[in-house]
Amino acid sequence: MTREEFIYSTGSIQDVDQLQQLGIAAYGKFQSVLTPDHWLTLHGSLHNKQKFIDVLSIAQCFICKHHDNIVGVAYLVPSGHPTDIFQAEWSYIRMVAVHPTYQGKGIAKTLTKMCIDAAKSNQETTIALHTSEFMDAARHIYEGIGFKVLREIPLLYGKKYWLYKFDLS
Repeated sequence: MTREEFIYSTGSIQDVDQLQQLGIAAYGKFQSVLTPDHWLTLHGSLHNKQKFIDVLSIAQCFICKHHDNIVGVAYLVPSGHPTDIFQAEWSYIRMVAVHPTYQGKGIAKTLTKMCIDAAKSNQETTIALHTSEFMDAARHIYEGIGFKVLREIPLLYGKKYWLYKFDLS
């Protein structure tokens, strides 16, 4: 398949079932690097449809389709939605996922850049994200785009995570 076969657009609540199935497929590969207890926690979260509905209620959703199937997604949460990790004045990227069959084809990088472009259009000044020690490909993409490690954050799923920041101004 060629990159021309991919269609990038925005997703919506009507896509929630496909988005959840994509999350399950994309993050399922991490079962082997997590302890059984941590995997059960992640697995449970991925199977909780309400979590996907909740993020769709506040975030812009960017998707990649191949033959009408969603094969990639990234969510951009605007500033004003602080968490324990993200400051109120930051926008941030959540749950970038690419179906295992389609990984390595530039989809995650394109979706991340779409989030950056949208944040700039929304006049955000900072965009952030977090990623883990077991997400090597993701870290490579984010660092290649220009995200910088701000600090290590508390363990998630028993693994190291880092907070990354990208200044848009």
